[in-house]
Amino acid sequence: MVAGVPHPREMAIDVVNRLQDHYGYLSDDSLALAAGLLEMTPLELEELATFYTFIYREPVGRYVIHVCDSVICWMEGGVNLVAHLLARLGIQLGETTADGLFTVLPVCCIGYCDRAPAILVNRKVHGPLTIESLDRLVDSLREDAA
Repeated sequence: MVAGVPHPREMAIDVVNRLQDHYGYLSDDSLALAAGLLEMTPLELEELATFYTFIYREPVGRYVIHVCDSVICWMEGGVNLVAHLLARLGIQLGETTADGLFTVLPVCCIGYCDRAPAILVNRKVHGPLTIESLDRLVDSLREDAA
């Protein structure tokens, strides 16, 4: 992927995403490997990786749920929706369920204000949501994982 590329640094996000897709997250070993391939220092790549919301430096669940905490989602009931989701899953923001299925992460805005309140599940938007539609979504994801 990087061999023969005149400016390997330009491939940084592509390389990181490939490693994350393979391992589920960007481990320290993967980061060091990528830094070497890209002719970057591990610190330079760490700075890049921690800037992006969709790069995970720690293990995450099979379904990563990004909850929008923008004012529009708040106004449309997002706070109650997130509270319900966390209670149902038995975790706090930033945590993963014991079964490894769900990780819930906050994000400042997912850009779907017209579908508020909305969430992303593995980068796919769902919204506008109600508590009932959120429950159906969680049930569906559990069934798909079984």
